[in-house]
Amino acid sequence: MKLSLAIVALAMAIPAASYAQDSTAVSNGEYPNTFSSGSANVSPFTNQSKRFNDWSISAGAGVPLIQSADMTSIKNGNGKNLFGYSAYVSIDKAITHAFGLKLQYDRGETRQGWFNTKDAAPDAKAVAGRTQYDAISLLGDINFSNLMRRVDNHSPYRWALHGYAGIGTIAYRAYQKDITGQRLATEVKPFKFGSMFMQAGAGLKYKINRRIDLEGRLMYVVTGDDEFDGGGDKYSTINRREEQVSDNFFNATLGISLKLGKHESHLMWHDPLQEIYYKLDVLANKNQDIEVCKKGDADNDGVCDDWDRQLDTPAGARVDGAGVALDTDLDGVIDLYDKCVTVPGPVENNGCPTTTAGPVVETETKLEGIEFDLNSDRILPSNTPILNNAVNYINSSTGSYSVIGATDTRGTDAYNQKLSERRANNVKSYLIKNGVQSGKINAVGKGEKDLKYPECEPATKCPEWKNRANRRVYFEAK
Repeated sequence: MKLSLAIVALAMAIPAASYAQDSTAVSNGEYPNTFSSGSANVSPFTNQSKRFNDWSISAGAGVPLIQSADMTSIKNGNGKNLFGYSAYVSIDKAITHAFGLKLQYDRGETRQGWFNTKDAAPDAKAVAGRTQYDAISLLGDINFSNLMRRVDNHSPYRWALHGYAGIGTIAYRAYQKDITGQRLATEVKPFKFGSMFMQAGAGLKYKINRRIDLEGRLMYVVTGDDEFDGGGDKYSTINRREEQVSDNFFNATLGISLKLGKHESHLMWHDPLQEIYYKLDVLANKNQDIEVCKKGDADNDGVCDDWDRQLDTPAGARVDGAGVALDTDLDGVIDLYDKCVTVPGPVENNGCPTTTAGPVVETETKLEGIEFDLNSDRILPSNTPILNNAVNYINSSTGSYSVIGATDTRGTDAYNQKLSERRANNVKSYLIKNGVQSGKINAVGKGEKDLKYPECEPATKCPEWKNRANRRVYFEAK
């Protein structure tokens, strides 16, 4: 196949970049198989399922330099730069992977004019100023790296360019100094109409680890006041810019962010394209032929083995986009073998309702299970039909079952053991709450010792769908 086929495939995939499908069950190689249609689990990419951390706190320090005023910090009257100091702390909330909000508090001091106010005035004409300020602002945070991302580059996502803009209220005291000494020139209180200010800028973040980010930031602050520097209309001797309406300054800072929450990843560091393109190779030569199915299509279901989550689909079975055979009524019998496709029924009766009284004879010794998000024991809404089916199956059988929890290979052995136990106990509680007798089930945690895909050790050796399949709870007859 030529490159044109690859382009068509890519064009079909791009609109789905903000969507993810979680297929909730795969074949165990026995008939009748239990499958769930993956199409039931397609949903827009959001953080409603709380798969990612979305809160953080940030703090930093830096240097403010007044650039536009009657008295400036950059190239003052003596041709020197006068450096002040600044610090900030903020509470950050990620709304999406590309946008968030910050409630930020800034404090600092600028120094401007002909000399440093810590020094003596060199002559009678020299005038200097310094301004101590406190500010509270609400900033919008745009993650340009995620907003502009169009392809997954198959590498760890560690650098991100952010843009910030917002408004707030500022309070300050401006001091003026000359040969006669220092005095308070202007004082402005916060939360007044005249104390509003704006700031905007950009920051470059580096992800040190899952908890800490390092960020260099440059902001431009518009004070909205011509007397912020200690000069202005009230001080005609140093009102060098008669049409000036705002003293503005740059603020360069270096800070860190601490990401809060129990999940592995933060929402602002999540790249949705990795869920679509982790199997798409970028061609260096655009004229090069492309082999669409590198590993072939063993079961001839139209889904390449590279992406196929069920490699042994029975011939003639309809499948979803992940190669999983469809089960329209979610009764545990795939449509190919289901004699009543739209009406649920026990597997022993070929998927049709039974009118016989008494217990159903148990022919299955193993039920399919459900998968979990990374570092989570929360039962996803998409798993509810499978669990309800398990309730009916267990109640109709005469045996008892073990609810077995498992994890992937990320994390320590001790942590994974506890996580697998929580997953198993959550599923057990759900089954009991929905009518299963407590004596028919028990919960067991196996940590990372029972991998569905043993080759995923370490997890980085496998695509995410295999690691997700390892993060599961399944059922076994005792």
